[in-house]
Amino acid sequence: MRSLSRFRLITFDVTNTLLQFRTTPGKQYGEIGALFGARCDNNELAKNFKANWYKMNRDYPNFGRETEPQIEWQQWWRKLIAGTFADSGAAIPDDKLHNFSNHLIELYKTSICWQPCNGSVELLQQLRKEFKPDKCKLGVIANFDPRLPALLQNTKLDQYLDFALTSYEVKAEKPSAEIFHQAMEKAGLKNLQPEECLHIGDGPTTDYLAAKELGWHSALVHEKSYAYLVRKYGEDIDRDHVFPSLYDFHKKITDGTVVW
Repeated sequence: MRSLSRFRLITFDVTNTLLQFRTTPGKQYGEIGALFGARCDNNELAKNFKANWYKMNRDYPNFGRETEPQIEWQQWWRKLIAGTFADSGAAIPDDKLHNFSNHLIELYKTSICWQPCNGSVELLQQLRKEFKPDKCKLGVIANFDPRLPALLQNTKLDQYLDFALTSYEVKAEKPSAEIFHQAMEKAGLKNLQPEECLHIGDGPTTDYLAAKELGWHSALVHEKSYAYLVRKYGEDIDRDHVFPSLYDFHKKITDGTVVW
């Protein structure tokens, strides 16, 4: 852990960094849909969930926070859920949509739908043991709706963290510089400098490069090979700062093989 001692702020992304889905949204949506009489193929649901996710992010960025007129984040999810099932051939009747979507929205606050990524809990435990909050803050920076604090509490990760910032709260999504600046302010550490900050996430552009461009240090947790990442995202990705999982990151940090 010695190579991390230079940092006064260490932040993480959530999805596919600290936490991951227990099962695909297609399968989870299919199981809940069946309870409400909406039966369709889980593969179709998975495909249409992804398509509607991209469509909603394009048309209503940041869970509706940055659209005119603004829509509530719950309504954002209702539209996505309705579109996903309609495109899969099992449209949810209007009189059932509210209860159905609310059930899914609440479910995705819990450990029924989420589980820790490989090595995330062990790394957080070690960081909290090694670095006291007055010396180094641990936080989350995530493109997420207001359910994040409840999710972190329900998955018991909140006990290791000093704060969690969502794009919805900040009104800015990664890779925007604003959300990283707000994290530095939230840390509350006197004269904190960008070079004293480390961000860890799975997004090559939204996490790794965004932090690096602001003068932070960054680590990329990604399953693809370094050669693939460089071809797609450019030469600014450092081979020594790419890790298949937080387990591998933790191991290399402990072995002292990572240099910043």
